[in-house]
Amino acid sequence: MKFNTVKKTIAMVGAVAMLGSLAACGGSDAKSSSSSNSDEKVNLTVWAWDSTVPRTVEGFEKANPNIKVKIDNVGTNTKEYQALDNALQAGSGAPDVAQVEYYALPQYAIGEHLQDLTQYGADKFSDFFTTGTWNSVNVQGGVFGLPIDSGPMAFYYNKEVFDKAGVDATQIKTWDDFYEAAKKIKAVGSYITSDSGDAGFYDSMVWASGGHPFSIGSDGQSVKIDLTGDEGAKKWNEYWQKMIDEGLIDTKTVGWTDDWNRGLNDGSIAALLTGAWMPYNLLSGAPDATGKWRITQMPSWDASKPMNAESGGSSLAVIKTDDAAKAEAAYKFVEYVAHNKDGIKVRVDGGAFPADKETLADKDFLAMTALKDKDGKDVEYFGGQKYNEELAKAAENVLPGYNFLPYEVYARGKYGDFVTAFAGKGTIADGVAAWQKDLVDYGTQQGFKVN
Repeated sequence: MKFNTVKKTIAMVGAVAMLGSLAACGGSDAKSSSSSNSDEKVNLTVWAWDSTVPRTVEGFEKANPNIKVKIDNVGTNTKEYQALDNALQAGSGAPDVAQVEYYALPQYAIGEHLQDLTQYGADKFSDFFTTGTWNSVNVQGGVFGLPIDSGPMAFYYNKEVFDKAGVDATQIKTWDDFYEAAKKIKAVGSYITSDSGDAGFYDSMVWASGGHPFSIGSDGQSVKIDLTGDEGAKKWNEYWQKMIDEGLIDTKTVGWTDDWNRGLNDGSIAALLTGAWMPYNLLSGAPDATGKWRITQMPSWDASKPMNAESGGSSLAVIKTDDAAKAEAAYKFVEYVAHNKDGIKVRVDGGAFPADKETLADKDFLAMTALKDKDGKDVEYFGGQKYNEELAKAAENVLPGYNFLPYEVYARGKYGDFVTAFAGKGTIADGVAAWQKDLVDYGTQQGFKVN
């Protein structure tokens, strides 16, 4: 796909964004990735922080002996994007394949740094992947990556703390229920959850509230930003502000820090609203809470209408090149990881959460009750619960059609500069209005027609 005259510099931003999103994967066979028909030797460099991606190399190289793959972890999410931006700007040093989170993909696609994978037949995979992940790799009619994991949001909770407070988390169906539960959790000395101002969490909650604050025109150049008028955004702003004003959430503890892990470990942070990739993070970050945590569905505004969103998740994308043989080889690897049943299985066995419908419906996957610790031992972290069964249900409720900005990495990096209500400065609504103004100004500077 050819985008109009938008500046390619939109990917060149050293912003700070959401942390901690681990990858997972998907599941059925893909004949075109099973072997290579060419004898030409090709060496591929792949940038990926997901620890399950290297597991796929052995099987791929066995099926494609003329292609050699080298995996480099140059940093997680924005650290990788900064390195990628520098390489693209310099015109050398970029990888052949890069792990790119769903929220960042439009930025690199519209910046014309990625191969449109429809030329290899990737546009035929719409029924293979879950709705949320498939929508996320489709940008302006092109397919600019294949999903390697998904992050449907779920409600993780410490059952021991909830029992102490007299709250049955499985009966929390609405956000009003969640509010009432938060007061009871606070009464026993814990917070129901934490948020110190996470832009990725905000995006997901607006999405789960039915919001559509961002859209991109068919020309890839016209952008609409309506954070102040969007009904989903306004609904979430008002609700979360009430939670802050009444001291019902921990706004001091920053996510993915040692203090945050300690809170999850000792129960002072009693629940999380986050993606399906979280189980292994809990196992490693809060090991003393083994057996105490459980998973249930996200609250909705209307108990009769489940509404959910994705939080995190990644694709593998092919960096644009004039070398047709290298691009084809790169696509073969991407398809093996994301769409081939063997590539998918080795990643799921390594702890990845799938993006494909077949794996999400697999009986053995749904029946799992144990996580594997670093020594390979089974740990029933969720007290014997069939946790994947609950997470698969969460994937079914993800609302379709949410759009990210074509400069989302920049946007998330600036969120905390303006939305300071978590530090007791102003309101979320006021901060979002200031953030919107900055996003309009920045987009205009980058050559977009921003409405």
